Amino acid sequence: MVGGLDVLPRELVSKILSRLPVKLLLRCKCVCKSWFDIITDPHFATNHYVVYNNMEEVEEEELLVIRRPFLSGLKTYISLLSWDPKEPKGSVSSEILNPPYDYDSDHKYWTEIMGPCNGIYFLEGNPNVMMNPSLREFKALPESQFTTPRGTYSFTDYSGFGFDPKTNDFKVVVIKDLWLKETDERKPGYWTAELFSLNSNSWRKLEDDAVLPLPFEIWGSSRVYTYVNHCCHWWSYVSNSVDRRKMQSTRDLVLAFNHVNECFRKIELPRIRYSREEEFATLVPFEGTIGVIVYPVRGTEKVLDVWVMKDYWNDESWVKLYSVGPVMVVYKLVGFYGSDRFLWKDSNERLVMYGSESKKMRDLEVYGKYDSLRAARYTQSLVSLHRGNEFPHQFVSCCLVPDPLLNQTDTDLISFL
Repeated sequence: MVGGLDVLPRELVSKILSRLPVKLLLRCKCVCKSWFDIITDPHFATNHYVVYNNMEEVEEEELLVIRRPFLSGLKTYISLLSWDPKEPKGSVSSEILNPPYDYDSDHKYWTEIMGPCNGIYFLEGNPNVMMNPSLREFKALPESQFTTPRGTYSFTDYSGFGFDPKTNDFKVVVIKDLWLKETDERKPGYWTAELFSLNSNSWRKLEDDAVLPLPFEIWGSSRVYTYVNHCCHWWSYVSNSVDRRKMQSTRDLVLAFNHVNECFRKIELPRIRYSREEEFATLVPFEGTIGVIVYPVRGTEKVLDVWVMKDYWNDESWVKLYSVGPVMVVYKLVGFYGSDRFLWKDSNERLVMYGSESKKMRDLEVYGKYDSLRAARYTQSLVSLHRGNEFPHQFVSCCLVPDPLLNQTDTDLISFL
């Protein structure tokens, strides 16, 4: 007998357990067989993710951050930041997700973080990685063995990460540009695409000519993970003339990939910015739809315009929702938390959070050199990456250790080295 809880209906026990953090649930599995059966049930894992991560009263807010804190080398830190939202001036705690030795060197690094998707995150870099920080699971993806079409090569690629609920599969789509070997020139507007499936632990080509809505170009990797309605998104454009350097000859759009139907879609936009040299534009997720945050490149005071697609399936439903600012000492947007908090890399390369409603700035006390800061909301999850078909060296466990660099200055970092 476990304090009388063994006589409670299974549904009630499940509801109680669904409000507990993953770390405590892993201990609760050892209490009794009935609890073990509940906690290891895939349906409970799905329900727990929704219930626990959407509770109104939370003791801590958490971020998953990647950064390169040193002036030399590519070594990337994966940091889990947490703080008490009721204490605006309270301290921030940080732990490092410490991968095994084989992945802990200057030769292993990550440049983008995508997630959460059911509590799973994708790190783009060398190597590409899926991970569940709650379960300390860390899986290196196998390299694709596909080549580009004859007479071409690829120089740049862009990734998208998502989940297919029909097949219970996490997928990564990669779009690669094409260059002509004979002339060493870019083939404007044309790309190839490949798809990784966690269930099969393999890559395959997306070869249908109708799959990619060519031609298009991509401005660059989105700093904010924008995954909505099972679709990932890229900030893109099409060229309207031969001279693609002129702003008036290009038209912004959003490229979307549906991880269920495995098809691409172009989403049209109104003209929401007038100069790519003078204004940044960053895709962000809203509830059930997408948005774009537009803000000036220059200046230490910035006004942010927030545009939202009111109906995700209607390209003509874009509206300017609100403006924020002027906000002092912000440089570049690297994350978006909830619906009204902005994560910035400031002019000193520190991560800061600004709330549009509270109009307050919080220093999150971590650095990232060379534009390496990326941040995503951390959510707890019991969803495992194990599929039973991975090679031993691909799937490893990692641990959390105290962050030795929290709130360090440049001088401190040099002395640490």
